[in-house]
This record gives sequence, C-alpha cells and structure tokens, in this order.
Amino acid sequence: MKGYISYFKSQILIGLQYRSAALAGLSTQFFWGFLYAMVYQAFYSHANIDSISYTELMSYVWLNQAFFSLVCIRMKDGDILDTIRTGTVAYELCRPYDLYSWWYLKLLAKRYANVALRFVPVLVLAALLPYPYNLNAPQSLISFIFFLITLLLGSFIIAGINIIIHSICFFTLQDKGITSIINTISELLGGLYVPLPLLPIIIITISEYLPFRLIGDLPFRIYSGNITGPYIYKCIILQIIWIFLLYIIGKLIMKKALNKVCIQGG
Repeated sequence: MKGYISYFKSQILIGLQYRSAALAGLSTQFFWGFLYAMVYQAFYSHANIDSISYTELMSYVWLNQAFFSLVCIRMKDGDILDTIRTGTVAYELCRPYDLYSWWYLKLLAKRYANVALRFVPVLVLAALLPYPYNLNAPQSLISFIFFLITLLLGSFIIAGINIIIHSICFFTLQDKGITSIINTISELLGGLYVPLPLLPIIIITISEYLPFRLIGDLPFRIYSGNITGPYIYKCIILQIIWIFLLYIIGKLIMKKALNKVCIQGG
C-alpha cells in the first residue's frame, strides 16, 4: 500500500510541473465560461425556465469550467496507450503490483494535478464578475460539504470509466472508436456542455441511473442549490454503487485482456 501511495504522490507532482499548459488551459476555460454566460443570458431572456434559475446556471457553468479537467471523460493518458500499442506493457506486467490499481492511481493523479493548477483562478475571477454573471457562494455549508463529497466520488467514477476505455485498447489497439462513442454519450447525458435541467425530459430520464451525470452535473447542482434534500443521499449511494460496478467491469476486462495479450517479438 505504501508503494501505491508514493506512486500517487509522485504522479501528482509530475502533473504539477506542467504550469505552461495549465496557463494555456485557463484562457480556454475563461473564454468558454464567458461565451456560455452570454448565450444563456440570451436564452433566458426569451424563455421561461423553471427547472434551473439563471443564477444557479451561472454557478453550474463556472464550476464546470473550473473543474473541467476533473469531469471531462475525453481526457486520456497517452503513456498508457503507448505501452499497449508498443508492447512495453510487458515491463509493467513484470513488476510486483496490480496493473489496474497502478493505472487507476495514475489517471486520478493526472486529473487532480491538472485541476489543481486551474480551478482557483477560474473560481476567483468568476466570483468577482458582476451579478448575474458571477459564481455565487454555495447554497449552504451543508451543500458545500456534499458538493465536495460528490465531486470526489465522481472523480472515482470517471477514473473507472477511463480504465475501461484504456483496457479495451488491448483488443482494438486504437482508442479513437471507443473514446468517440463514450465521449458523445457522456457529454450528452452528463451535462458537460448543456446542463441536464435544460434538456428534454426523455434525456433526463435516461441519464437518471447512468454514471455520467454523477460525475459533474450532480455536484454542481448541489452547490448551486438546484438539488437539495434526501435526494442527495440517494445520489451518493448511486455513486458508490457505480464506483464498485465500474471497478468490477474494469477488472474483468483487463483480466481477460491480459490473459490473451500478445507481445510482438516476445
């Protein structure tokens, strides 16, 4: 266990070194945040929306931009994919650790490092914007605590999904196909670009028990006060269930892949 913790820390430190990439990403998050604020303002001025208020939506938008590196499924680890394509995964299999856990920690650490370099500037700037474009304070202290809990659990879910995507590459050798499919589904059902309350009822119903909305949509709406009461506990239980389900599915896929893996030249 000590070795896994040390590896996790080292991967975070490595990710924190890429400050120039983080600064470049900041400009992107600011641009999209301002763009969404303007678009939604025009939308709300000509429509009567009851499912989520404009102030709640602005908190949703800025939190989405601040924690984009943590909730966006399309982010992948090129090093892991290269080890699969080139066959250097054989070196990983010779080492005395569980490959699934090793990759899981690496993917988590990479996301934590990326978001650590970006979320504070985005949140500070968003909080300083004039009303109603600003990021509001959390609905309550309890809402903020549940926001942190569900955001952390959501990071475990997205790491589990990423492991499955990377494991499938053992069979396909390319990640583009499976990644494109999962990205399209997750972005639609996870509220990454359009918050779920603004989508048709049929899409909201489909997304209710799938893991994608539990990654970012749930914590952001808890923060803004759009989701309150006992429903939060139901969602947290659902998050825990999906964490274990994705772990089991990922382990089974990787086990099957490693049992039949063929290393060229070896």
